[in-house]
This record gives sequence, structure tokens and C-alpha cells, in this order.
Amino acid sequence: MSISVPFNTFFERAGVFAVDFHQKNLSPYHSFWGPDSAASDTRHGESLLHQRGPVLMRNDPRKIAMVASLLVSILMLAGKMTAYLITGSAAILSDALESVVHLFATGFAGFSLWYAIRPADKEHPYGHGKIAYFSSGFEGALILFAAVTILYTAAVDLIAGPELENLSIGLMITAALTAINLGLGLSLVYVGKRHNSLVLASNGQHVLTDMWTSLGVLLGVGLVWFTDIVWLDPAVAILVALNILWTAFRLMRRSVEGLMEAVDADDTAAILRELERAVATDEISGFHQLRHRHVNDQRWVEYHLLFPADLHITDAHMRSHAVENRVIALFPQDEVHVTAHLEPREHAHPEGYQESQDPLQKQ
Repeated sequence: MSISVPFNTFFERAGVFAVDFHQKNLSPYHSFWGPDSAASDTRHGESLLHQRGPVLMRNDPRKIAMVASLLVSILMLAGKMTAYLITGSAAILSDALESVVHLFATGFAGFSLWYAIRPADKEHPYGHGKIAYFSSGFEGALILFAAVTILYTAAVDLIAGPELENLSIGLMITAALTAINLGLGLSLVYVGKRHNSLVLASNGQHVLTDMWTSLGVLLGVGLVWFTDIVWLDPAVAILVALNILWTAFRLMRRSVEGLMEAVDADDTAAILRELERAVATDEISGFHQLRHRHVNDQRWVEYHLLFPADLHITDAHMRSHAVENRVIALFPQDEVHVTAHLEPREHAHPEGYQESQDPLQKQ
């Protein structure tokens, strides 16, 4: 025998009814499970495998990409330092210094990638993904340091005059390293975007910055070799440094926006449209207190849904599920968590209760 409870009666007795919808629409991360992930719980007709959380497995493209980045960064540093020692070029030295920074940044990025995809725990119930923003900011700061160092070195050479030799050998080494960096950078950005990994995408942008640095150096040193105008060498180094400054500021800005949880206006508009469509079809009576946040491939959405006071709680729950499924479908590349607070359309709050701000309410 089933017992149905009017929604307003339930609200009065329970005070709050919240439905926490867990991790539907799993992301590509969830194809990489630990060895003990076979246990499942089929309550409510769904597996709870996702509670184990993602881990990096042997053939994970993200792990392969990060290991490749680390190995190539060591190769870049060795090759560019060799080219500088052979030529004495300030431009090539500036390129080598940027590679030193990239080596340290890649090591930190590797740690961040491992840490960011660890499953949520008691101390971090929202997971560990925000370390990606620290990684992005750290990498941007290191690039900024490299740019300032390059500017100083180039200015000194521009004043004192550079002493260059064996430029043809240095050019060949730089050209080969530039081609390798181009392929690696494009691969890292592709894998990062495919798996919603800010760590890999940022590292890929750093590699491409290194590639553009090397290309600028290659062209500059080539002009020096062809024209014997030696002041072109530090001049090119200065231009390259100014170019990578822009990348540094972009990475640091992205880091700040992520840590401050800035929302995407298009995402807000998409969620609002879906909720308004539910109101227009009388599926719900209204909504308010919309919030959403996005970290790497995980997205949290929460809102309050209003229903007629005489609607049974079971019916309201089913309608809420239907709205939730459509909200999740808006973000097919993300692991979406939706929390809905269900309320009767007409209700009074206890004396002294103060409604929190509703910053995303449509004006």
C-alpha cells in the first residue's frame, strides 16, 4: 500500500527537501578505473562505480601526453643550451632560458594533473580540480619571469654588442627543436581540450609559446647569419620576450578567473532557458537561487524549484528529475552534479529567516 503526501504537508513537516543528483553524464575521465572498482550498488537502478573516482591508468592519453611533454622539455633544454654554447647568441640563450622555465612548469603540471583527478574525499568533497588553476597561474608566472630575464639579457647585448659564431650549426639545431615543439604543443592542446584538462591545455599553450619563441629566434639568427647585422640578434630576443609576456598574462588571468569561480555567461543563459521552458510548460511553477560552477570537467548546478502546494511530493520529485536530466544534457562533455531544493509555490519562511542573494536571477 502506498501513501501519498501533499507537497505542502511534507514541506511543513520536513522544512527542507533537497534532491542531490550525483554525477550523471559521466565524462571521458570515467573510463579509467582503479582495480577495485568492480563493486557497484544498483539502488535506484544505477551503478555507483563513479564514486571510486578517476585515476590515471597506463594507457590514459593524458598520462602519455604529460610524460611526452616532460621528456621533450629535457631534450629542448639540452639542445638549446648546446646551440647557445656553440653560437654565443643572446636570442638562442633567451630561448634556452624559456626552456628551463618550461621544464620546471612541466614537472608542476604533471603533479597537478595527477592531483586534480583524484576522487573527492572528506577534506575535499568537491574534488581536487582547482589545483589546475594554481598550475596555470604558476606556469604563467614562470613564463613572465622568463620574459623579464630575456629582456634584460637582450638589452645588455644590444648595448655591449654580441659576439656570434657557428650560426649555421645553431640554426639547424634550433630548427629541429622548433618542429618537435610544434607537434608536441598541438598534441597537448588537443588532448587537454578533449579531456577538459586545464593542466594539459595550459602546458600545451606553454609549449606552443616555446615554439613561437624558437621560430622568432630562428628567423632572427637567420637574418644575422645572412646579413651580418649583429644587433638584430638581441633585437629579435626583445621582440620574442614581448610576445611571450602576452601568453603569461593570459594564463595568469585564466587562473584568477577559475579561482574566483567566474561563470560563463553563455552557460548561465543556457540553464536559464531550460528552467524557463519548464515554467512555460507548467512542469514547474517557478525557480530561483540558481548557482553554477565549473572546474575542469566537473560542473555543479543548484537551484530552488517551485511547485503547486497541492502537488504530491512524488510527482514533484519526478518533475524535478525531468528538469535535471535536461540541464545535464546541456553539458555533454562534463560530469554534472545537480542539486534541487523543492518548495511549494506559496510558503512562508520562519521568523528571522533571510533569503540569500540571487545574483543570477533574470531581471
